Amino acid sequence: MNTYFAGEYDVAVIGAGHAGIEAALAAARLGCKTAVFTINMDAVGNCPCNPSIGGTAKGHLVREIDALGGEMGKTADKCFLQSRMLNRGKGPAVHSLRAQIDRRKYSDTMKHILELQSNLELRQAEITDIKRTENGYELTTRMLAVFSCKTVIIATGTYLGGRIFVGEVSYESGPDGIFPATALGKSLKDLGLPLRRFKTGTPARMLRSSIDFSELEVQKGDEPPCPFSYETDDLGENKVDCHISWTNEKTKQVILENIHRSPLYAGKIEGVGPRYCPSFEDKIMRFRDKPRHQLFIEPCGLDTEEMYLQGMSSSLPEEVQLKFYRTIKGLEHCVMMRPAYAIEYDCVDPLAMLPTLEFKELPGLFGAGQFNGSSGYEEAAAQGLIAGINAAFKVQGKKPFVLTRDTSYIGTLIDDLVTKGANEPYRMMTSRSEYRLVLRQDNADERLTPLGYEIGLISEERYKRFLEKQALKKAELKRLKATVISPTDELNNILVSRETSPVTTGVRLIELIRRPQLDYEALSAVDRDRPKLDRNIFEQVEIEVKYEGYIQKQTKQVEQMQRLEAKLLPSNFDYTQIAGLRLEAQEKLNRIKPLNIGQASRISGVSPADISVLLIWLAQNK
Repeated sequence: MNTYFAGEYDVAVIGAGHAGIEAALAAARLGCKTAVFTINMDAVGNCPCNPSIGGTAKGHLVREIDALGGEMGKTADKCFLQSRMLNRGKGPAVHSLRAQIDRRKYSDTMKHILELQSNLELRQAEITDIKRTENGYELTTRMLAVFSCKTVIIATGTYLGGRIFVGEVSYESGPDGIFPATALGKSLKDLGLPLRRFKTGTPARMLRSSIDFSELEVQKGDEPPCPFSYETDDLGENKVDCHISWTNEKTKQVILENIHRSPLYAGKIEGVGPRYCPSFEDKIMRFRDKPRHQLFIEPCGLDTEEMYLQGMSSSLPEEVQLKFYRTIKGLEHCVMMRPAYAIEYDCVDPLAMLPTLEFKELPGLFGAGQFNGSSGYEEAAAQGLIAGINAAFKVQGKKPFVLTRDTSYIGTLIDDLVTKGANEPYRMMTSRSEYRLVLRQDNADERLTPLGYEIGLISEERYKRFLEKQALKKAELKRLKATVISPTDELNNILVSRETSPVTTGVRLIELIRRPQLDYEALSAVDRDRPKLDRNIFEQVEIEVKYEGYIQKQTKQVEQMQRLEAKLLPSNFDYTQIAGLRLEAQEKLNRIKPLNIGQASRISGVSPADISVLLIWLAQNK
């Protein structure tokens, strides 16, 4: 068959999901001629699982993407239905924003953003072959079109070798019934990429009118709702409610009676599933003693009657699904519009990658998103942004852009993947960051917007607004330290009502804010000269004042790690040559090739004693 030359690009992105979108936009906005290829243009920015953006730790990622100049947060704000700040009852380090979105509107909005972006072409085509050339890579489509590309970013999501499982039924497919990428996997193996099989799943969708909402607990959004993007001034009001129900002993009984029909337990699924988002039958088998499990019933959009059952993914047969769903309060007469399914797909071992997300043995080839062994829209978008920046910088001959663990959750995510690997679909959680008190979602702009401006993804206008905000925050801290509140009856009544000690002399406002029982709102009556500032500024100031000692302690830990990160290791060195390193450490170090002592210290199988040997060796071989 005859191929034909169809074009030349600086950056080619394979896949237009959440990773592909951020990668393509970043590369194009940095001045590279970019193409993004998708099997189906109607699936651009698709949300095949939950109709939401953010969540625990994931909200941090979205804020960081926005602070660097990415798109996810802004589009989520445009399409939001309901906004809630999770973990309000806990410390500020784990506060995480989550928004229900209109999934169709989100997809359409992202597609239009790609279409309008200069330097970017959106093309419907299945890439079936990738070959290395002297100048980069050559991509061939199923229609035999050939493209020459200096760099390539693979962001195939769950489409690569995708296979759907519903009970005894199994067939090749991507998510939502879209064609899978069946030929590309062989080409990637021929390039030498270490592929493996992972698995994920999604719950059924129910017809809204078939649900008895009077039997369900209502879950309302926060008022006023909080946006993701630092560029969004006002979201307006929440548009929908979500609802909560619970499974019961009857639900469990249906599962146990039919567990042999689950492909997960019948041995038909090879891929490793996500530990933190298991199928419902897996929950029942793991936690048999638990009498019930919570589920959330969420709308998929304003112009659809589909309702999403969060927490109830399954790969059981369709008729079994309907049977156990109907045991749940409020769902007794539910009508299933789409059955739940499991999907198995090919992904790569991320240990083959650098922190830039470029493959060590294949210069110019990058990976992003679920292809890298992660799960989740937000993790994918974060990786896509970094891969897009680095692909553009490689074309332009610029220094690679790497975020470290102490700067961001994005840096933590990527460092975990390329240093520790992923034996199951990786999910970001606040517990994965040892620096989470300084990596809060409220200060993502403070940490990363200067970097986004330096890269070229933050505009001059936005950067000026950021500097103005920082100046206002600094002035507010100065005001708190300088303002003295007199010991009036009004003040002491407030203090006593909040169960904290009254005062007999004047007290600085910052000392009152420091008290755990008090906050800005409680002191508004006596803080009469308070300036009118954005609530995000007040939030940041209050957190920094209350947790000052802990933040200082963690900042010192960051400085210690930075000293280790500054001790660079040779990129091509045989660690078997260093006497004193254990065999396991030699093997792991040779496989991963850490860039510095800090990264080496986080490799599983490299002990503190091994790090001491490396430090001595470095000192002797400056």
